[in-house]
Amino acid sequence: MVKVYTSTYAYDHAFPLVSLAYFLRYPNPYSTHVQSTDVISRQFDPQTRQLTTTRLHLKRSKLPSAVLRLIPRSLLGATAAGDSQSYILETSVVDVNAGWMKTESRNLEWTGVLSVVERQDYYRQGELRPASPASSTSFAQTSSDLLPSALLQGKTDVVASVTLRSPFGENVKKRRAAAAAAKAAGDQTESEPKVGFFRSWSQGSIQRSIELIGLNKARKSQPNAKEGMKVVLERLREGGIVGVLEGMRRDRETAFATGLHVPGNHGHDDDDG
Repeated sequence: MVKVYTSTYAYDHAFPLVSLAYFLRYPNPYSTHVQSTDVISRQFDPQTRQLTTTRLHLKRSKLPSAVLRLIPRSLLGATAAGDSQSYILETSVVDVNAGWMKTESRNLEWTGVLSVVERQDYYRQGELRPASPASSTSFAQTSSDLLPSALLQGKTDVVASVTLRSPFGENVKKRRAAAAAAKAAGDQTESEPKVGFFRSWSQGSIQRSIELIGLNKARKSQPNAKEGMKVVLERLREGGIVGVLEGMRRDRETAFATGLHVPGNHGHDDDDG
């Protein structure tokens, strides 16, 4: 069983600006749950002129009370208050000349409970044919305080999807089957797992409940992610890279003043601030 949430929308900003904002989106006022971002790899293909980046995000979240009622905290690594954290692997491929970017993010933890894969396709609004060399814009052009006018023209379409799948019920069923087989074979070392009230739940009921909880959370979080991008885009429009860095500094100061942990970057991800 799989649940899928999809949405389409557009940014009133040109594609080069949106693709740049994607890599600069943490921190922003809507992403205080992101604690750090690290670049694992970054490769540029001179033939296709495509940039491929793999990053790792550490995110803190408060698990929904419905999840905590359904699954023991020990399985989720959550505190008594429901606070937890997880690593998210993000891959992206961007072609600035052709005007498209594809991204994928997936959780690396709790995959036995719920697998969440988020995909986003960004397209320059209009025709998708590659731009001519004379009109192409590269990331290197954005190093000045103010962005070139070419970056400020046009719009960008986005197609986003979140796919949720819970194998939790299947895992419980497999453990029960293994225990029953071992018992039938007379193996005393294999005992039936203690699944508590899960005995009264069917495999489908467990999966549907977990996936629906994840789906509701995705529906609530997607608008915030879009609003966070808008903040970064406005900072780029008004002050370029310097404006984004100044905004990051203010976000960190505000978060520290209110006792929140804000995202920081480790390693060599200089363009993520």
